Amino acid sequence: MGKILVVGACGYIGSIMAAQLFKAGYDLVLLDDLSTGFESSIVDVNLKLVIGDVGDRALLDLLFSTEKFHGVLHFASLIQVGESVLKPAQYYRSNVAKTLTLLEAMVEHDVGPLIFSSTAAVFGEPEYSPIDEAHRQAPINPYGASKFMIERMLEDFDRAYGLKSVALRYFNAAGADPEGRIGERHDPETHLIPLALHAVLGVRPPLKVFGRDYPTPDGTCVRDYIHVTDLAEAHLRALEYLWAGNPSARFNLGNGNGFSVQEVLDAVERVTGRPVPSEDAPRRAGDPANLVADSRAAKSVLGWNPQYADIDTIVAHAWAWEQKRVKLL
Repeated sequence: MGKILVVGACGYIGSIMAAQLFKAGYDLVLLDDLSTGFESSIVDVNLKLVIGDVGDRALLDLLFSTEKFHGVLHFASLIQVGESVLKPAQYYRSNVAKTLTLLEAMVEHDVGPLIFSSTAAVFGEPEYSPIDEAHRQAPINPYGASKFMIERMLEDFDRAYGLKSVALRYFNAAGADPEGRIGERHDPETHLIPLALHAVLGVRPPLKVFGRDYPTPDGTCVRDYIHVTDLAEAHLRALEYLWAGNPSARFNLGNGNGFSVQEVLDAVERVTGRPVPSEDAPRRAGDPANLVADSRAAKSVLGWNPQYADIDTIVAHAWAWEQKRVKLL
């Protein structure tokens, strides 16, 4: 097992990934600028953390010339859709330009392969659901567009320089480390499950339910929630896939089961034993009624299968983490 560089290792998914790789015995170097991540998300003090910017070419040259890496996992990006509309320059600079710097450094130092954290936002408004890899890509916001541009760069770098990569398109990452050590810590928080749990705990205002008139069984939006540890497992399998000499690829990641906003709130009530304070609000522009992943390709090619597909389990792990967080605040 070779050494792996985890970029964005102090964020939500990156820290879960680092914990799983460490537990499996991999040799790791972690890179994070701590702009949105937390050093306390590193599960073991013996792990090597380099505090720095993935867009810092001098830092990357130093890392790649002094360490022999057998793979790079790239999680570092800005992820707020609404913010990307207001600050597109920031998203193109942070997501696209800095990734270009990483790719150029990897090519120059003959480092590879790369596993890239992409998103379902590359598809834009869905033409059908569940969404497979053949669905057209037409992002409708700068966040999705930035990830789409990076996917295109990866294709071009493969053709021109032979840099192999897998882009994994997440749908709705959710849950927390089953051992309760790490979970979501976004600021601001925009994800449904932590917002609902925060409302239950009384640390945030009542949850807003945006629209109850969608063409779904209960009128609320349906989304595909995938447990964060299942996401991490997919990254490791993607890395092993490329180590085996397979070609670059793109995979959609979801658990294949859509849950409506109301079904998530019902799950939160079952798990916590408390109702979720909420209030109805108008639909948000650009919110599709139904977004569910077709992950058959990842299952077939990577041998990946989500272990925590049940919504109550996803919520239970998040609930254990959020209770711990409140005690630490």
